[in-house]
Amino acid sequence: MLEQTIDCVLPEAQDARPLHAVRPAGLAALLAQLPDGQSRFLRGLGFKAGAGELQCLPGDDGIAAAVLGLGDDRSPFAFGGLALRLPEGTTWRLQPGDYDPATATLGFALGAYRYTTLKAAERAPARLVAPQDPAQPLSQAAAIWMVRDLINTPANLLGPVELAEVAAALGRRHGAEVTVTEGAALDAAYPTVAAVGRGSARPAHVVTLRWRGSTAHADAPLVSLCGKGVCFDTGGYDLKPSSAMLRMKKDMGGAACVLGLARMIMDADLPIRLEVRVGCVENSVSGTAMRPLDVIRTRKGLTVEVGNTDAEGRLVLCDLLAEACEAQPALLIDYATLTGAARVALGPDLPALFCNDDAVAERVYRAGNEAHDPVWRLPLWDGYDPWLKSPIADINNISSKPFAGAIIAALYLRRFVSNGTKWAHFDVYAWNDQTQAGRPEGGEAQAIRATLRAIMDQFDILRT
Repeated sequence: MLEQTIDCVLPEAQDARPLHAVRPAGLAALLAQLPDGQSRFLRGLGFKAGAGELQCLPGDDGIAAAVLGLGDDRSPFAFGGLALRLPEGTTWRLQPGDYDPATATLGFALGAYRYTTLKAAERAPARLVAPQDPAQPLSQAAAIWMVRDLINTPANLLGPVELAEVAAALGRRHGAEVTVTEGAALDAAYPTVAAVGRGSARPAHVVTLRWRGSTAHADAPLVSLCGKGVCFDTGGYDLKPSSAMLRMKKDMGGAACVLGLARMIMDADLPIRLEVRVGCVENSVSGTAMRPLDVIRTRKGLTVEVGNTDAEGRLVLCDLLAEACEAQPALLIDYATLTGAARVALGPDLPALFCNDDAVAERVYRAGNEAHDPVWRLPLWDGYDPWLKSPIADINNISSKPFAGAIIAALYLRRFVSNGTKWAHFDVYAWNDQTQAGRPEGGEAQAIRATLRAIMDQFDILRT
């Protein structure tokens, strides 16, 4: 999963055919420069350069060139359908035009992804000669491919141990200090993570990575990332119906997104210090599983009544957040496939952002729009905080009322974030319900390109 070969993008190729990407405003100029036969062919087809329009152009030996309409689409996904729409095995060279070369390369690579670990792809993708140095977009594509692979892998093949191994291997590959906590040490350091994992025969692990960029000084800004890695979620004793379990292999999507973001940060060698914590567990039903109304003492010392065993993600995260705050990070970020309520509010494609700092929230929102990796902010509404009261513990893990589930989950997590710590929480779906250009059905990395850009903006790191 770490060593994907994105061989659909090439640095050079002798047999590459020209691929023109054009917007409606530039169509007349393109028609004027094309050979007369190809120009008349496009005119005869009524080609308008609308977004997603693709037409191969004839030549003496068959297909000589192709034209992609961009419309007003400036996102990577304008190029996301090319790899599987152009003829199989063909190679193409993008011609200069009104588009960003790095965006085009990223979109092409994202559209070429298929999960092939257990089943061969139905066809080979077309290939693209990158219009400029592809290192930066291919680094992002490789991270997103890794995230997708992790989420798409069935839970019998990717349990807590396997997810922990991937996280540790990623850290070691980038020279990070890696700590893997399990067994009695996990019980002591992360009691809520241990409580969630206790019902499974597959033991829970927490992986911690500590990394510093090659140009980062000892007091460089510390960015801390935490991810929910529930490799399968039955709901525990508050058992999910079978229909709700069908996609629960993706309940480690938050951890996958955190690892993808960490990979991009380390690949880019940002001048920061980075800490990553991933809680790797399975929420199962057994004689040792936590029960409704159990009370757990957290790492922070707060006692939590388990109002619902299916609200386990916030239990996984709360100890990680509490530990992360001990190092006083300049920015604390977590990702989790946390609530169905966020999907009811915003649908599958728009992650919910909760943030305790308006400037950080605005920066993430702006970065998401610029990167075409959008988020939408929901409020940490203080008026709902009393809904987490418990008669016998400091806090309940669910609300006493049936409303505002995503906000309640975020308010629960906020209890474990130290005062003064800038914190952003992403409630993600991490899945594409249907195939779209550049976004095949299955696991998806959400909000990580936006967050990378926001981190660089937050700490005035020059983009390349």
